[in-house]
Amino acid sequence: MKQTWGALGLVALVFTFAACDRSVTAPNTDETAALNRAGTTSAGGSMKGAGGQMPAFYDGQLFTVNMMEISDDAAEHLESNPSLNEIYASNDLDEEQDFTPVIDAIQGDGFNPLWEQFLIVFNEGFTPHQFFSDVEVEDAAEGANPEITLVDTHEVYRCSVVGKKSSRE
Repeated sequence: MKQTWGALGLVALVFTFAACDRSVTAPNTDETAALNRAGTTSAGGSMKGAGGQMPAFYDGQLFTVNMMEISDDAAEHLESNPSLNEIYASNDLDEEQDFTPVIDAIQGDGFNPLWEQFLIVFNEGFTPHQFFSDVEVEDAAEGANPEITLVDTHEVYRCSVVGKKSSRE
């Protein structure tokens, strides 16, 4: 039992230091790709607990988030909730991501633990690339010739921001 509490204390300490990390580094595309693969589960794996952790950008900063899709029945009742946050992803969150997802809120900045998933689809003639903020995503979806189309999957996830990974210059 003492070993379990010691391990939990160590994990809490690591997350505390990760959340307080103020270093600024540009994201490495190889590192980001590895993080995207690490955020998915292996065949038959569980998306609950640490298995649902993945990286996500918020205003140029890389965070670790924990995602779990809620049931379709619950999602139907939540769609009318005006305070749902949005998560933008290249693929369904249950799949390996081509790019790191982007979230539109964190604790202290309009955060709600319920998130609606939108898929980013690059329109013909535009090169797919990583977005780093919800403003970049929304700007790319606007105008007469938008770079992307946002597809509302109508899937709702329970999300918690677990810790800060690094920042973008």
